[in-house]
Amino acid sequence: MSYTVPDVSSLPALSDPLETAKRLAAYRAIDENVDFKNDKVIGIGSGSTVVYAAERLGQYLKDLKYTECVSKFICIPTGFQSRALILDNGLKLGTVDNYPEIDVAFDGADEVDTNLQLIKGGGACLFQEKLVSTSAKKFIVIADHRKQSPHYLGTNWTKGIPIEVVPAAYVRVQNDLKKLGAHKIVLRQGTPAKAGPVVTDNNNFLIDADFGQLEDPKSLYFKILTLVGVVEVGLFIDNAERVYFGNSDGSVTHADRK
Repeated sequence: MSYTVPDVSSLPALSDPLETAKRLAAYRAIDENVDFKNDKVIGIGSGSTVVYAAERLGQYLKDLKYTECVSKFICIPTGFQSRALILDNGLKLGTVDNYPEIDVAFDGADEVDTNLQLIKGGGACLFQEKLVSTSAKKFIVIADHRKQSPHYLGTNWTKGIPIEVVPAAYVRVQNDLKKLGAHKIVLRQGTPAKAGPVVTDNNNFLIDADFGQLEDPKSLYFKILTLVGVVEVGLFIDNAERVYFGNSDGSVTHADRK
């Protein structure tokens, strides 16, 4: 018996309504934003919601109507977890240096404001997430409703802006962030799983800098990015085209960049 991509309305609910909504948001994001005739290179991010996006692509791969085109997709990961998601779902793995032009990319977010500016990097894949998302013609974000700010970034996500830094420069960067007005600055630690700082896939450190609510995230982004020793900043400015939010009641809403 041949396999057909399941209709989202026919899927049984998961035990957690929020997980059901996250799955529905991810499935809709894939269904509505992948051009199966013309897209060739797909960016796959990391996080609990993007798991369902990779799962949905894997379903299309098994459907004979789509197998030929999906089997040719080159999927670009943002880190180790997304690399595993790509392989676990039978998709073809590529690298951004071999495929620097990406048709569409899917990833999560730590917080989204009303202008679709993002805080990302809470999962420590910061630089590679920025590289993949800004290499894509379309960047689609999938998140649950807890990541939706009522207005400003820094309202729901209060752990601070993730900043990837060269290890030799982290003390200097911390001092410079104080001068920029950061209220709290923390070198992210790997405990309890690892003694010492978190090390990114690019062998850098991560600093979390709390500036409170961000009325002008674009200006702050450029100020931090110019600090010597900073590799990338977890403010994703004018990057996302659309965001899908999974809600606690099992529904999905979306917002487009103005």
